[in-house]
Amino acid sequence: MPSPAVASALPALPITRLAEPSYFQSLLAFPPVKALVPIPVLAALAPLVWWFFRDTWRVLDAEAAEAKSLAPDRPDYRPAACLVIMAVVLTLQEYYGGRAVYDVMLRPWLRELEAAGHPGLKTAQYDELYSYAWWAFSRVFGYVFIPLPLWKLLFPRDSILDMGLRGRGFFGHLWIYGLCLAVVIPAMLLVASQPDFGTYYPFYKASSRSLSDLLMWEAMYGCQFFALELFFRGFVLGALRRALGSAAIFAMAVPYCMIHYGKPYLETNGAIVAGIVLGSLAMRTRSIYAGFLVHITVAFSMDFLALWRRDAFPHVWWPVG
Repeated sequence: MPSPAVASALPALPITRLAEPSYFQSLLAFPPVKALVPIPVLAALAPLVWWFFRDTWRVLDAEAAEAKSLAPDRPDYRPAACLVIMAVVLTLQEYYGGRAVYDVMLRPWLRELEAAGHPGLKTAQYDELYSYAWWAFSRVFGYVFIPLPLWKLLFPRDSILDMGLRGRGFFGHLWIYGLCLAVVIPAMLLVASQPDFGTYYPFYKASSRSLSDLLMWEAMYGCQFFALELFFRGFVLGALRRALGSAAIFAMAVPYCMIHYGKPYLETNGAIVAGIVLGSLAMRTRSIYAGFLVHITVAFSMDFLALWRRDAFPHVWWPVG
């Protein structure tokens, strides 16, 4: 028998209420239930993901085996170099790509420029937006301008274009983009039903102030998503696939899931599936573009859905006053 405190926390279980959305939401809010929900969902999705991408994984494994057979005694330093670069990039972003650096270094500098009469700076009005501009810049710089030049320096014969930047065959794979959205949208609506969703998105809380605020934020958001896709699905997979084959996708999905820590619990679990699916999609199409479209479509939709649920969608172009 559960203790009185636990029993009082459990929702009542009349069968007639199981189909009610409000009852389902209250059940999902119960911590033990919420913690266990992703397990059967992941188990149910696993055979579907395997069936859809099994041929892609086999091709990757065959290519890795062939590369190993061509140079059995030659060590491949790409995995080690990639993993060290990834650890450095993610650590720099965690400690220096956030609000703390902006508060200590950049805000005082911007205020000095504004006091000196620099046109266009409005730190009182756009302080939060400027902090997110630093966040987006640090992501783009860390994901693109640190690893790619370093890689070219270490492995000059490798082409950066082979890290998902070739567009050949892109339009032939657009149907996969639509299929991914058909699977992701119901999951997105489930996440949107959670109480913490409306308060978490958009990150930039002044997005509801004006359309210009919203568009500037979404432009920054989109740029960092392109950089993120280039890093995880382009750079990391391009560096690891020759040595690890299809296992490179699952190795990449681990740090990709971990960068979502701090976001809503169900969304972070969804990042496990997203990492594997987007990585497999990138290897199937040999480009990051379809995955990038999936990512920004979902991200923008979550922002707009959160604003709509709060009845906070902006209706003026510029901030009032």
